[in-house]
Formats: sequence, structure tokens, C-alpha cells
Amino acid sequence: MTTALAEEFETLRPRLFGLAYRMLGSAEEAEDIVQDAYLRLSGADRAGIAHLGAWLAKVVTNLCLNRLTSARAWRESYVGTWLPEPVATSDGALGPLESAEQRDAVSVAMLVLLERLTPTERAVYVLREAFGYGHREIAEVLDLGEANCRQLHRRALKRLEAAESRFEPAPERQRELVASFLAAAREGDLASLEKLLADDVVWWSDGGGKVSAALRPILGREKVLRFLVGATQKYAAELSLTQEEINGAGAVLLWAGGTLIGVTAFEYRDGLIASARIVMNPDKLDFVRRQLGRP
Repeated sequence: MTTALAEEFETLRPRLFGLAYRMLGSAEEAEDIVQDAYLRLSGADRAGIAHLGAWLAKVVTNLCLNRLTSARAWRESYVGTWLPEPVATSDGALGPLESAEQRDAVSVAMLVLLERLTPTERAVYVLREAFGYGHREIAEVLDLGEANCRQLHRRALKRLEAAESRFEPAPERQRELVASFLAAAREGDLASLEKLLADDVVWWSDGGGKVSAALRPILGREKVLRFLVGATQKYAAELSLTQEEINGAGAVLLWAGGTLIGVTAFEYRDGLIASARIVMNPDKLDFVRRQLGRP
């Protein structure tokens, strides 16, 4: 591979990573996919590549489709709740997140919703909604008919109808709510925590069978509060909490003895926390640890 071609690839790497991450919900796997695309490019006939960006997008998308197909069975046997890997986004790791739509597209909640789709539906949805591809371009990437791609897009939208009813407050209000949660949790202020949680709040935990975590969702304000008290007491001596922009929104990071042990993302309704998803599987925290330069 020539130096010029390698440099051109590096300019496209962030976009390719963003595509692979949205397809897979795994930062580590997205990095592997992008590196695999680099290796395929190094062995390809450059004269046969009319547009490098389009060629690489097709390679990455199809590599992701293969990975998703093989991952289905593995995720079905996953211990407890499967959640996507968190990614710190204040440095632009997932591309521009200036609008509410852009932030929502990479939110933990949306990535969970995307698990409802078949791999091909997901590819069509991501290319169309996140990257602005036309149906003809998507058809070329997936080697499908344009009419078929339109049908897959409509089907994906229908499966994701629940997403349309989700309402996320403005970023400033989100930061305020996360800061309030952080302060109340630090102080063990249950009365303040209670005021921040919706009556029917749901708490999901992803420990992957590697660490102690709730295997099923915790339903309701009272049960979530009891869970938080127990978790806080378990790590009381060494637990610290910080706030970071994760997947386009404010999140709470849990540290024990200086080591990152959990990342919690929130959803909101009527100014209250309606759901929380915490990733504690240490394997899923490796990428964000490297981003933050912490163990």
C-alpha cells in the first residue's frame, strides 16, 4: 500500500469506525472490523476502486453483517442483560453530535433498540439515518435492489416505532439531572434520589457473568433505590463517581480504587429518570478506559 493511500485511509478511519460501531454496538469489534478493512485494501487492486470511501463503506458494512449473523447465537446465551459498549464522545469519536438526532442515533437506548432489527435491516437503517445514504447507494453497498432497500427501511422504522415516543431533554437539562443524581448518590441522599426517579423506573445491569450484577431488570422506584443502597454499601470504602459524555449524553462513571468498574447511561421522561443501563462487564469497559487514559 502506498503512503498516500494509507494516509487517505486514515482520514476515513473515524467514519468507518462510527459505521462499524453503530452496526455492532461494540467498540472493540468495530476497531477489529476497520483494521480488517485496512488489510483488505492493502491487498486490493487500487485501479479497480473508483471511490475509496464507498468501497471501504461496502467492505465494512459486509464485514459487520457477517459478524452480526455469527453473534446472534452468542448474544442469546449471554449471561444477564446484553448492553452495547460505552464510548466517550466528547472528543468526536463517533463523529459530529451537534443535533438531537445525531446524539440520539448513538445513544445507548437507540443501540439497544437496533438489536430488534435483522442484520440487513440494521445496515439499511444505519446507512440511511446515520450517514444519509440514498436508497440507490444502499442498494450498491448491500448488492440488493433499490425497491428491496426501501422496503427494508420501512420495516426497520416500523420495528423502531417505540423510539419515536422517546423524549430526551435538552443537553443542558440532561447534565443537570445527571449532576443531581451524582450528588445524591455521593451523599447517600435517598430522598433526593427518589425525587429524580420515575415511579416505574427500570434499571438494567450488564456484568456478562464476569462480575456481580443483577441478571434481570429491576423494576420500580422502591426496588431501584434498594439496589442502589446495596451497591453503594458494597463499594463504600473505595467508590467514587464522575460524570462524562458517553454516547452523546451525560453518564455516571463508577470507580473503585481508581479503576473504572461501571458506566451508567440514562433515559428520561417528564424530567425524571425513566431508565438506567449500567455496563459493568470489564471486557466492555476496556475501550472507554483507553479513551480516558485510565486503568
